[in-house]
Amino acid sequence: MSPLGGHDRVSMMDDSPEKRSEWRAIFYVQARIAILFVPVVASLLIIAALAGNDRNPDALDRTVTGSVR
Repeated sequence: MSPLGGHDRVSMMDDSPEKRSEWRAIFYVQARIAILFVPVVASLLIIAALAGNDRNPDALDRTVTGSVR
């Protein structure tokens, strides 16, 4: 046993190539799912940037059409 009370060797199950490939496969699935959210977040940021937040009351209202003016 090591001084900290743990085992000196890592168990064979944790160090097996099959276990590492399982973790790698899980990581790839999580990465692919995360990539799906990138366009959603980007489009929300673009919409927020285009919408803006005009605090000036004299600012031109982009929602008013020519026929209403």
